[in-house]
Amino acid sequence: MRVWKIAVPIVVVGLAGWFAQRSAGTLTDQSKVPTATVRQGNLNLDVRTTGELQTGQTVTLFAPPVAGGTLQLVHLDRDGTQVKRGDVALEFDPSEQEYNLEKNRTDLEEGEQEMAKAQAQAAVQESDDRLALLKAKFAVRKAALEVQKNPLLAAIDAKKNLLDLDQAKRALAQLEQDIQSHASSNQAARQVAQAKYNKAKNEMARAEQNIKNMTIRAPIGGVVKVLENRGAVSIFFTGMTIPEFRNGDQVQPGTPVVTILDMTRMAIMGKISETDRPAVRVGEPVDIRVDAIPGEAFTGKVRTVAGMAVQSLFEVNPTRRFDVSVEFDHPDPRLRPGFTAHLTLRGNEEKNALYVPRVAVFEKKGKPFVYLKHGADFTSHDVKLVTQTSAWAVIRGVDRGDEVALVNPVGKSKPRSRTAAEPALQGARR
Repeated sequence: MRVWKIAVPIVVVGLAGWFAQRSAGTLTDQSKVPTATVRQGNLNLDVRTTGELQTGQTVTLFAPPVAGGTLQLVHLDRDGTQVKRGDVALEFDPSEQEYNLEKNRTDLEEGEQEMAKAQAQAAVQESDDRLALLKAKFAVRKAALEVQKNPLLAAIDAKKNLLDLDQAKRALAQLEQDIQSHASSNQAARQVAQAKYNKAKNEMARAEQNIKNMTIRAPIGGVVKVLENRGAVSIFFTGMTIPEFRNGDQVQPGTPVVTILDMTRMAIMGKISETDRPAVRVGEPVDIRVDAIPGEAFTGKVRTVAGMAVQSLFEVNPTRRFDVSVEFDHPDPRLRPGFTAHLTLRGNEEKNALYVPRVAVFEKKGKPFVYLKHGADFTSHDVKLVTQTSAWAVIRGVDRGDEVALVNPVGKSKPRSRTAAEPALQGARR
């Protein structure tokens, strides 16, 4: 109990002193605060990043979309084969389409015969109808002449002539209706024959086009990449190896088979942070080193820089990043898509600039400042931020040789846009 009575007041006094020191801003041992010296000179605003090689143009070739089941692959270039524009890249067995062509040709000839038959039958029917119409009109005329004799005939004979005239007129009217019906029927028969002929003709043209589609030529020059034949396996599981397409395989219509990669316009796709975005411009030179070709350096230039930032859903780094593409000045035939490249984007050079490590610049209420060292103490000092990279910040408002803190000596403010993924110090070229 005596020990507790002595220890409790000591702990209380210690905590009070700790809070007092923190409120006074002197908690950090300022003799252990890392510092950097303000430098002056020419600073290259280089930006370093990594990227992946991609082709400038990629074309995927598919099995032709024909109806009637699977297609058999009879010609396929091996993976990595160099092809030129117009070379045969894929060829399928055209036997089934050739059979369809012959069948459709037979249907076409049959349709022609049916059209001729319908035309001839219509002509015969029209001739018969004209003759019957002429006879019916003659019968009506003849009956009308007999009626004119009625004043000279007996009443019963006159009545008979009237009945004959009426019957002849009814026969003529019925024949005229029959003729119209015959014309419509003949027209329908001709249309049916014409439709069958047109269908056979279209099917024949489709079969001819399908035969042409069995041979697929490369629309661009490049290297062939054979794709996986997922139709060759019925059950998928993690880690299994799916075979690639090869000659003799059965392929479903519309299935992608190969991809042609244009190696003459290789490009590198990378990302830069939003702090480096102002220092990168289209057309600036780039130094390139490819991991797969060690010991050799390549040159290129910035082709495009994204205008909007992107951020992955699962990315921990809160800093926004911009897509950038770089093209080679002189492409090398050994380059392949998927190679990793290290990029140094050579930015503008700041002449006779005052600069410090970027982590030495802090921000409060939107205004940049540094912790300037005076003897054993640090005081906040407002500065003007001219430009910055991921490693350095060009500032104004300090003198060459001044010493600034790299961390917050009082533990309250935070450095500007520093992330866990960025080093506190990074080399720069003079």
